[in-house]
Amino acid sequence: MKGKGVGVLLVLVGLGLGATLLRDQVPLGSAQQGTAPAAAPLNEPGARLQNEQNTIDVVGRFEPGLVFISTEEVVPQDPFAMMFGGGQEEVQRGVGSGFFVNDAGDILTNYHVVAGEGSDGAAAKITVRVMGQEGSVPAQVVGLAPQYDLALIRAPGLKKNLIRPIPLGSSASLKVGQKAIAMGAPFGLDFSVTEGIVSSTARQIPIGFGGANGQGITQKAIQTDAAINPGNSGGPLLDSGGRVIGINTQIYSPAGQGGGVGQSAGVGFAIPIDTARNLLPRLQAAQGGEVNAPGIGIRGGLAVQSRQGLLPVGLSVLSSAGKRQLGLPDQGLVVGQVEPGSPAARAGLRAGTRQQEFRGGVILLGGDVITRADGEPVDALEDLQAALIDKKEGDTVTLTVVRGEATREVKVTLDASSFTVRTGQ
Repeated sequence: MKGKGVGVLLVLVGLGLGATLLRDQVPLGSAQQGTAPAAAPLNEPGARLQNEQNTIDVVGRFEPGLVFISTEEVVPQDPFAMMFGGGQEEVQRGVGSGFFVNDAGDILTNYHVVAGEGSDGAAAKITVRVMGQEGSVPAQVVGLAPQYDLALIRAPGLKKNLIRPIPLGSSASLKVGQKAIAMGAPFGLDFSVTEGIVSSTARQIPIGFGGANGQGITQKAIQTDAAINPGNSGGPLLDSGGRVIGINTQIYSPAGQGGGVGQSAGVGFAIPIDTARNLLPRLQAAQGGEVNAPGIGIRGGLAVQSRQGLLPVGLSVLSSAGKRQLGLPDQGLVVGQVEPGSPAARAGLRAGTRQQEFRGGVILLGGDVITRADGEPVDALEDLQAALIDKKEGDTVTLTVVRGEATREVKVTLDASSFTVRTGQ
């Protein structure tokens, strides 16, 4: 059955303070005349459902580990006028959520919650507040992982008794239909809780920043119908045992509804906690810098001209006739460079050696073309990164490689060089 063509939009659920809160048209406590009086509530001891009591227990015990995050950034309203001594500046504010992961006070959140203007590094000012705390305290960045949309921050001035870590669970064993409790600050309403179920355990969506054109890398995410809205970003998604199973990050929102910030339509996404757990040691060692997705030591060998210069692309952008003429497969990642001593070099991958220009681009021929990674199609560096993003040192990735007319399987083992850290200035 065809739909009505309603657009949908993936919305990062951080929140700027310019959002408008909507109120019901009928005042609270009002009632229509002539209606029957409300029935008396049940007061029997067994009236409270077991699921209801479980939610109350989980929230009472673990909500103190939730963190309310605020950011400030001074941005020019007219950057061109500022160059000539004119224009004005404004303070851009945002709010989001996070949660404690250890007794040292490390706070896990989304990168886009603490990112600065243009998603380039952290915001100039980050503050945090927890339950039972009157004012906010400054926080500093421990590590950023834009490609994962994750960040680790810490507030040195926070009192030790206010640090309440929430235990980390496992996302590998999640089942569709099990309970999910989302905590955060929807529309800036701090320390809010919603409840639903796990709707899918492995929904493939683009997450993070730093791919071609700033696009996210396709990753597995947890889908839930627990209400998630702008401001919930970075908050924990818990199971019925109070363990963190994911980090709330995006919503799937009807486009054009209300003309404002995207709102929940019962389809929210969370980064699996196993992904964050694997990344934590690298974030803790980043010294305020950025942690990158794993790599095998190659660069793409096909690029087309764009406004930003040459942009690496996959073979699918070329015409079928052109690929046949060059003896290339229908889709794949052309290997343009192999770093010496890298995992790719040790696995025997070969870079192109013959450069050929065409209208609007350039390609290196004579080397390998990667068409699959762990069985999944590859047509761009982002596709390869999607296969690598959850891997650890010592893990392997199986590549399907075309060289000339031969196709073979190549196993590449990731080592320490696959996990580079760019230290902050």
